[in-house]
Amino acid sequence: MPELTITIGGRNFTVACQAGEEHFLQTAAAMLDAEAQPLTASLGRLPEARLLLMAGLMLADRTAAVEDENRSLRARLAEAEGRGAPEPHRIEVPVIPPQVTETLAEIAARAEALADRIEDRRSGQA
Repeated sequence: MPELTITIGGRNFTVACQAGEEHFLQTAAAMLDAEAQPLTASLGRLPEARLLLMAGLMLADRTAAVEDENRSLRARLAEAEGRGAPEPHRIEVPVIPPQVTETLAEIAARAEALADRIEDRRSGQA
């Protein structure tokens, strides 16, 4: 069983762990140390038991807050999944009204008639 020396709040501790779990122990110790450092900075040297207790309580408080947020997010996700997919929106693409094509045909006929008249005048002048 490997033994590691971890530092929490400026104090060294030798701790044993299962083989292969060294990284997890070091990560947990770093988290506990991150809580202990501000305590020792603001309150000075505390008895070892009190330092570990307070740092553990602060870490537990953070964990509880994360668990509460996780529960809330899971509830929101379950609610959203329960609603199912939203109804598709119907989008209508405007169609050119028949009056427009009739009007365009009329304008084209007038333009052709004007062009014919201009052509006739040119022919008559030549």
